[in-house]
Amino acid sequence: MGNWLLPAHYELSPAIIAKAIATRLEKFDLPADVRACIASQLAVIDAKEKSLVRPRVEAERKPWFCSGCPHNTSTNVPDGSRAMAGIGCHYMTVWMDRNTSTFSQMGGEGVAWVGQSPFSNDKHVFANLGDGTYFHSGLLAIRAVIAAKVNITYKILYNNAVAMTGGQPVDGVLTVPQITHQLAAEGASKIVIVTDQPDKYTPSVGLAPGTDVHHRDKLDDIQRELCDVGGTSILIYDQTCATEKRRRKRGTFPDPAKRVVINEAVCEGCGDCSVKSNCLSVEPLETEFDTKRQINQSTCNKDYSCLNGFCPSFVTVEGGQLKKPKVTSVGADAMPPVPTRTAGDCAAPWHAGDGRRRHGRRDDRRLLGMAAHLEQKGVTVLDVTGLAQKGGAVMSHVQIANRPADIHATRIAMGEADLVIGCDAIVTASNECGSRMQPNHTRVVVNSAATPSSSRTRTGAFRVRARKPISARRRANMSRWSTRIALRSR
Repeated sequence: MGNWLLPAHYELSPAIIAKAIATRLEKFDLPADVRACIASQLAVIDAKEKSLVRPRVEAERKPWFCSGCPHNTSTNVPDGSRAMAGIGCHYMTVWMDRNTSTFSQMGGEGVAWVGQSPFSNDKHVFANLGDGTYFHSGLLAIRAVIAAKVNITYKILYNNAVAMTGGQPVDGVLTVPQITHQLAAEGASKIVIVTDQPDKYTPSVGLAPGTDVHHRDKLDDIQRELCDVGGTSILIYDQTCATEKRRRKRGTFPDPAKRVVINEAVCEGCGDCSVKSNCLSVEPLETEFDTKRQINQSTCNKDYSCLNGFCPSFVTVEGGQLKKPKVTSVGADAMPPVPTRTAGDCAAPWHAGDGRRRHGRRDDRRLLGMAAHLEQKGVTVLDVTGLAQKGGAVMSHVQIANRPADIHATRIAMGEADLVIGCDAIVTASNECGSRMQPNHTRVVVNSAATPSSSRTRTGAFRVRARKPISARRRANMSRWSTRIALRSR
């Protein structure tokens, strides 16, 4: 009849199941107090669902490439071209301005073009393929496409690390020269290497015959040429993963003695540097002369792609070092006394949520969990991390009770949060976090420090202010905000 009791797609949440059960229970002759309890719970769910669908301006903490990530450059395609995504960090291009759509399982990258090409006006497409996926099963996809004789270019993104799952080395032995010989033997029509260090590919390296090597500055020209080659061509983009470059802080990776800064007096805030680099380290800077740009020296991985824009405000500093903050000693008398407290009672499970932008150090939920454990209480912790390493939203569900047997689920249901610790204002104001709150019940502690989001960094038009998400929650008739304290997610 088309009247679904439970949805056949997306999430099967406790609220959806509760409403389905309630519709069945209401058909029975139940005692008045039971019917009142059901009606009360349904009213909470309905009110929360209605408040979440109200139109409102909302920012989103979207995952993004790390600062200086090779994918910021390698996933670009020429005007008029399109690409297909696969499994890996480069999958995030599907929500960026890279004209990249659809994705596949590992080993299926680009294979959809075999069936699409006879019915498409497009004569050529690109397919992104990470080096780890190539070694795992991506070669099978390339082999199938070569056999089908369709016009496609595989961009093998060689970063020498499996970045999305921790930066571990690719299983087995995999080098660029080996890839060129393997693909030449499979029948690739053309093989080109694009890299930020073309000098390392000397004749002694032993590339497959006919393999060309170019600097990454020539990427757009090379891609346009490959569109007209025909057959299955290969572009190997070789550049070290930005996450691995962070080893510079430990002295285990070469650190160029060159930094980029922006003269805010010259900057006009046009944002061309953000468009050229796609880099989150190019941040908006609020000045009395409107929004400018600045380089976050703490997160910059020295990719230097921001210099590709034509802008006189950029200054490069050779050999300069960052100033170290002054360390001041604080005596014991200057610190406030630690307040005394007594163990609280959790006759019913106590629910604490946490919203922030990275998983990084999950100290807050660890402290809550350990404190409950030391007081011999039952506790569960559920971390919903997702693409947290790439700056995406993170949620943690912490539940505390007198006994472990009193906790019946690991996820906090709709409207059941007693406390929300918001380490990021944007995540705290999201529907995902807001659905757990309940007016006149939930208490919120939110970090008022504004951390730039990808949308704000790219356009500079959206400005994060702590009072905006706070007022949004006030419009939901929350009783009051508890004392705001700064909980830096770093």
